[in-house]
Amino acid sequence: MFKEIKESADYLQQKTNFTSTTGIVLGTGLGALVDEINVQYEIPYEDIPHFPLSTVESHSGKLIFGTLEGVAVIVMQGRFHFYEGYSMNEVVFPIRVLKLLGVKNLFISNAAGGINPTFKKGDLCVIKDHINQFPGNPLIGKNIDELGGRFPDMSQPYAKKLVTQALEIGTNQNIPIKSGVYVGVPGPMLETAAEYKYLGIIGADLVGMSTVPEVIAAKHMDMNVFACSIVTDICYGEIQEANIQDIITTAMKAEPALTLLFKSLIQVQN
Repeated sequence: MFKEIKESADYLQQKTNFTSTTGIVLGTGLGALVDEINVQYEIPYEDIPHFPLSTVESHSGKLIFGTLEGVAVIVMQGRFHFYEGYSMNEVVFPIRVLKLLGVKNLFISNAAGGINPTFKKGDLCVIKDHINQFPGNPLIGKNIDELGGRFPDMSQPYAKKLVTQALEIGTNQNIPIKSGVYVGVPGPMLETAAEYKYLGIIGADLVGMSTVPEVIAAKHMDMNVFACSIVTDICYGEIQEANIQDIITTAMKAEPALTLLFKSLIQVQN
């Protein structure tokens, strides 16, 4: 596995000669941040050795190298999900490649359902912790010693400093931002009303089908992680039938605020 990760990273270094300490993962309906980037290189996933291919609507499937407000960034425009049929190792493969490219700070976005009854559609919610409800994780099996130790600590999966800075930026920029606990589930079906109730009982404010595996892999490699969700559907009270197009539309409407948050947060790290 490490040999394949290194081959992917070596290919990208040869193609771009680009290094950055900042990586960004763009989720459902959130790909337009790329419009804010001074792009130097744009490489389709299909061209990168050993990379999975994105199969989900709204996930473009490109690795972008460039600068955002003068800061060098490497951006995943499209991610991979367990429900697509990928193994956990395949889901987090790009995160491990980013680490070998020099990324230390990882910024993740996603669309999520709001379980907390104070949340409404379009809200931004900084993730302060998570609950793993996937049937496994990317560290099961032989440890990749070149990436990290066998038993990584998960007491602080999301960097407290970044969470605090994000909330301060929200206040200063007049962007309302919530914070909460994200629960990762396999999907691709959305949950039943009883399942939403159960997830709320165990402590979840948000529910989604990504992020948790990526964060586990990132923490294994000692990366600083920040993640923020856009609440795209309501998962409490009288549950309404969800529509993927409506979810994407809601995410896109909230995208300018998320873009501003990410730009501001990345700048204060550099």
